[in-house]
Amino acid sequence: MYPPRSRFNRSGHRSSPKQNENIDKQIRVLHQAMALKLIAQPQLRQQVIDTIESRYQNGLLRHGGYLVWICLMECIEESPDDFIQGVIADTPQMRKLRRKTPFINVLTEQERQHALHNIIL
Repeated sequence: MYPPRSRFNRSGHRSSPKQNENIDKQIRVLHQAMALKLIAQPQLRQQVIDTIESRYQNGLLRHGGYLVWICLMECIEESPDDFIQGVIADTPQMRKLRRKTPFINVLTEQERQHALHNIIL
């Protein structure tokens, strides 16, 4: 039996706790940038909702994860600060959910690089 995939890096070697911590930090920074962009550009929200719905219908997203993402997307208009705090929450559940984010194609490559440029690892 194989250990969970998240314990391995892309080359198939075991990831160290420090490597996982750094990856989670990068993912969290990217999600903060994506959350801010989703607040600023409401036209991008439907593609995220469609991704959440599609993954749930195809069995790629469990019910708990579905509820978290849908609830976050529902609060974006009324409570943008709560939306951001929910997306970047430093909890085991959110770290896991961010690893398979529905926020695909929200940032351009230039925006990704800009967000990551300011991280001190």
